[in-house]
Amino acid sequence: MKRKLLAATGVAAMAAAILTGCSSGGSAEPEAGCTNEIKVADAPQVSVWAWYPAFEPVVDLFNETHDDVQVCWTNAGQGNDEYTKFSTAIEAGSGAPDVIMLESEVLSSFAIRKALVDLTEYGADDVKTNYSEGAWKDVSSGDAVYAIPVDGGPMGMLYREDIFDEYGITVPTTWDEFADAAQQLKDAGAPGVLVDFPTNGRAYNQALFAQAGSVPFEYDNANPTEIGIDVNDDGAKGVLAYWEDLVDKELVATDDAFTADYNTKLVDGSYAVYVAAAWGPGYLGGLSDADPDAKWKAAPVPQWDPDNPVAINWGGSTFAVTSQAKDPELSATVAKEIFGTEEAWKIGIEQAALFPLWKPILESDYFRDLEYPFFDGQQINKDVFLPAASAYTGFTFSPFQNYAYDQLTEQLYAMVQGEKDSSTALDDLQTSLEKYATEQGFTLK
Repeated sequence: MKRKLLAATGVAAMAAAILTGCSSGGSAEPEAGCTNEIKVADAPQVSVWAWYPAFEPVVDLFNETHDDVQVCWTNAGQGNDEYTKFSTAIEAGSGAPDVIMLESEVLSSFAIRKALVDLTEYGADDVKTNYSEGAWKDVSSGDAVYAIPVDGGPMGMLYREDIFDEYGITVPTTWDEFADAAQQLKDAGAPGVLVDFPTNGRAYNQALFAQAGSVPFEYDNANPTEIGIDVNDDGAKGVLAYWEDLVDKELVATDDAFTADYNTKLVDGSYAVYVAAAWGPGYLGGLSDADPDAKWKAAPVPQWDPDNPVAINWGGSTFAVTSQAKDPELSATVAKEIFGTEEAWKIGIEQAALFPLWKPILESDYFRDLEYPFFDGQQINKDVFLPAASAYTGFTFSPFQNYAYDQLTEQLYAMVQGEKDSSTALDDLQTSLEKYATEQGFTLK
């Protein structure tokens, strides 16, 4: 997830409490250092780290409806900030929470360190039918299940209808049409470009490759020291050659994503399109200095083969139970149930712009028909994101995904700087990851 602008702050002030007062799951004593109010003082508490926006009312709802367990919540930072603290606690053997919010892409990285509990022992299969096949695959490795899905990022294309109308651009449904639209915009002398191709897109770029059939990793935690690496497969090479061509023709920008400059360009008209996850509308809505005349619409992400469309996903979060949880069963109950009601999910949807993976709300008339003022009342879930979510089949991440993303970013940057072509960039990425995996003790399949 990249909802950084929507998330709560105050991480540093909470860090001390995280490592001292809020890590004794299953304790009968009230916890110190909780961000939230404990509603049932004599109930055992489960500590939770999470950075969701508007999470406190979700926690309050859970605590008000549970006499047998209370959640003690702390925001320990977003993404890598939280992961760094978790890694420190893993190395120290103490200080981790009972339940932790993790993006699905890092689950294997922590599972291989024996930092997460296999939830199949604690009723994960009882709630499996509440999630799609793709969502469940993202939290599984072989027969093990390392987290409960929470929110996802099925992808679509957000575009400026006012810019498209001004330059007579038809909404592209294929990537060939997308390239034509980029050329049309440039030929018309538009001040901006169609879209940005961020070399630091990480999971975004990986999703684009996956749409063309790229399967970069083969990994099963049942055999944790074996991994298959194929980041330079034909799917990835075809997609990267496409973007290299657009970059060479100066039809797209190559700005780093999630910088202040990038955020401004997303909403001031510098980019006419934002290829985005379902949480993208919430991200856009949180940015300042937006063009007051902008008219946004959502459409399905362009396809390589419209007769065989492929849905892709960017991001998504989960709740995992850590191996330091003092009561894994009670902690698993929290992981399964905290976003297990329609009332909780309406908070997540309406106040935090989350895209739910819990099917009772995901498949509800309420969510399908929700009208979004940012899109002039368009029902973007029905039109775009629900079909994408239902068609998503899941993805296998490596147990060193952050390193793989860092290396991908390095190679893409070298490509856009003209230091190497797209094919060489992916071949070099393959070589670097194979070398790293071998040095870390993995056996290559």
